[in-house]
Amino acid sequence: MTLRQARQEYFEHNGLGDGGYTAKWVKFQMGSIPFAIPNTEARKKAVKLHDLHHVLTGYGTTWTGEAEISAWEIASGCRGYLVAWVINFFAFIIGLVIAPRAVYRAFLRGRHSGNFYGVRFQESLLEKTVGEARRELRVDQTAPPTFADSFMFSIWAAAPVLITAALIVGIYTLLG
Repeated sequence: MTLRQARQEYFEHNGLGDGGYTAKWVKFQMGSIPFAIPNTEARKKAVKLHDLHHVLTGYGTTWTGEAEISAWEIASGCRGYLVAWVINFFAFIIGLVIAPRAVYRAFLRGRHSGNFYGVRFQESLLEKTVGEARRELRVDQTAPPTFADSFMFSIWAAAPVLITAALIVGIYTLLG
């Protein structure tokens, strides 16, 4: 199956229509609370690759699945896609709360994989087969976790705590 065909199946299975690439806003819910974020050009560029990563890894679009794909993308590197780093960071934080083991496993998998953030999206990319892309990016290779893998996960897991502490100190300093 080509990436184009697999992406279409992914869209249909998850009720994503055409992927929402042309929408002005991206809508989602946290429990019963609706949210929307602007669908910026930077996000549109990143999400075209992000959706292919879902296809290649098999991670779902549930909160746990999004946390897993975020951990995988962080570990394999979002390169110059700043919006991917930011969105993935927040999903990673949520994942640490709701599914820490799954996030850890996805992070380790990403540490030993490549991803498409190293290339610009082009329609010709969709003509590759899923198998070719998985082999090329080493998506299905497994390796035992190394000290470096666990250390990097610890750094990413500590980041939200450190950022929150810095914000509290900053606010206290400004108000104090």
